[in-house]
This record gives sequence, C-alpha cells and structure tokens, in this order.
Amino acid sequence: MEFRYTIRQEWLNPMGTLHDGISAAIIDDIIGATLICLDDKRVYITINNTIDYFAPAREGDDIIAKSFIVKKGKEIVNAGCEIWNAKRTRLIAKGVSNLLSKETGSVRPFG
Repeated sequence: MEFRYTIRQEWLNPMGTLHDGISAAIIDDIIGATLICLDDKRVYITINNTIDYFAPAREGDDIIAKSFIVKKGKEIVNAGCEIWNAKRTRLIAKGVSNLLSKETGSVRPFG
C-alpha cells in the first residue's frame, strides 16, 4: 500500500520537524491496513515495531509511506513500511514489525 501525507504543524516536535511518534504511528497504521487488505479472515496483533529514523521532514512537506510484506507464515507476519520525501530521494524513516495472526473468532473483545 502507499499513502501520501502533508506534514501538519501539530505533527512537529519542538525542533520543528516531524515527531518520531507520528512517524511510528504512520508506519504502524499502514502495516495494519496492509494486513487488513489480505482479506483472510484473520486479525493481526503487533508483537514488536522497530523503527529507524534517517532524515527530518518539515511542516508542509509531502511524504509517501509505502508498506510491504517481507514474510507471511502460518502464525507470524513480518511486514515493513518506508517513509520517503515526495520525490523519493530521501528516506525519512523505515520500520519493520512482527505480527501474530489469529482466527477472527478466537479473539475476544475487551471488557
């Protein structure tokens, strides 16, 4: 999957660049959306999320986040996401996650 964002003021850290937590949220959300699109009647629970931060992005910059599946096993999926500047000349951040897959009926709601 691929998404385009324009960096907003409320996404900035005190240095005036994209906050790492926002980058992490983008990566986690897109990986989740990618796995939902598999349409295999399973839910995926994040086990870990490792992120490397490479370059800053500033308010008004357009960024592109692109997800990919590295390996899909019976129970564990390894997936990743890269965040690039709009021209795809600078890698802003890259994250990989391991996720545990469960049958939809085997997951109990909270409460």
